[in-house]
Amino acid sequence: MRILGIDPGTASVGYGVIEEQDGQLIMVDCGVIKTAPSDGSTAERLQIIFTELNRLLDEFRPDSAAVEELFFGRNITTAIKVGQARGVLLLAIANAGIPIAEYSPPKIKEAVSGYGNASKQQVQFMVQNMLDLDEIPRPDDAADGLAVALTHYQWHRFQALQNDADASY
Repeated sequence: MRILGIDPGTASVGYGVIEEQDGQLIMVDCGVIKTAPSDGSTAERLQIIFTELNRLLDEFRPDSAAVEELFFGRNITTAIKVGQARGVLLLAIANAGIPIAEYSPPKIKEAVSGYGNASKQQVQFMVQNMLDLDEIPRPDDAADGLAVALTHYQWHRFQALQNDADASY
């Protein structure tokens, strides 16, 4: 199973692709989609996100995708713009016919580190360990994309185990 994890943003969209091979979880790729400089229009940024995500979907052909849910902070303008980026991301994935899961930031932290209020550094350290990487993936948005993918992998394994347990009754 190949999973694409996405950490949405407007200036930078983090992504991570993981895959299970011979019982081992490996990182296939990670990185960021960079949009236009801050003087670029919102429409131009969204177009870049859409185009680049479609390129990634064609290149990596994931079996499923997971996207971080919007964390609503104090800045409503930022939240709206990130919401627009999420919409574009979800549309591109849906157009590709790929199943989509969405996870909140606390669920991602809990799935990766075991603690829903873990620090960014703790989550990044666990991403490094879970994927047996020599160093923490950079930039931070790429590590966050991998954390989203790992969360979906954990959820998928849990569902499979639960289904097996239900079938044995």
